[in-house]
Formats: sequence, C-alpha cells, structure tokens
Amino acid sequence: MADNESEDGAAGEPKPKSKIKLIAIAAVLLVVVGGGTWFMFFRHHEEVHAEAPAPKPPSFIDVPEILVNLAGQPGERVQYLKAKIVLEVKDEKQIEQIKPTLPRVSDMFQTYLRELRASDLNGSIGMFRLKEELTKRVNAAISPGQVSAVLFKEILVQ
Repeated sequence: MADNESEDGAAGEPKPKSKIKLIAIAAVLLVVVGGGTWFMFFRHHEEVHAEAPAPKPPSFIDVPEILVNLAGQPGERVQYLKAKIVLEVKDEKQIEQIKPTLPRVSDMFQTYLRELRASDLNGSIGMFRLKEELTKRVNAAISPGQVSAVLFKEILVQ
C-alpha cells in the first residue's frame, strides 16, 4: 500500500507543474496573438492614411441633338424621339480623338433609334437597355477609343 501512496503522491506532484506550464503557455499564446493582432490592425490603419492621388474627374462630350421617328405599324400614329446625349470619357485626351468621329456616332445612333418602337423605351429597363446599346455602338464607332458611359440630358417620346 505504501507503494500505491508513493505513486499517487508522485503522480500528484506533476499536476501542479502541468497547471503552471499550461498557464505559461496560455500567457505566451495570448501575448503572441495580441501582438499579432495589434500589428495587423494598427499598422494597417497607419498605411490607410497615406495620401492617395486624387481621382481625375471624367470629361464629357455633347452629341448633337437627335430627332427621329420611331418604327410603328402601318396606320398607327407616327411617334418621335428627341434625345440630347452626352458621352462620358475618362480623360481630356480622348475628347480630341472622339470629336472627328462624332458624325459617325450620330449616324449609328440615328440608324439604331429609328428601328425602335415606343414600347421599347417604356420604363427604366427600356432606358437601361437603350444606354447599353448606344454605348456598344459608340465604342464600335470610335474604336480603339472607348467611352465610359452614355448619359441622357433629355429624352422625349411624342
């Protein structure tokens, strides 16, 4: 029995040591994780405040006003579309490249718009599709240049 007691006593002694080791490991882990977290968040925070160059404002080109009759069924009342369109480009240099091609752009717009019916222009989805199609056509007309967006100043269907 004495052997069992000495074994229990010997087995009991490492338990306090393992608790101390466990606490020491947890403290080291907490310091490492806390230091890493501080390094990641606060160092990144300082880098974010570094000044970035200000973005260039876009430039705009007015397309001559367009007035076209819309496609319709025979015998229907003729409807017209009047549009004032602006092209958005990324920088001033592109304006000088696009200006000589404006007659081609107007021609492509007129040709496409004459095929539309008044029902094609109904609602916001109709206007969104029209913008997409006109953007596609203007980019084809001014290739290799590119327009960021086609903007409407005025759209009137009568």
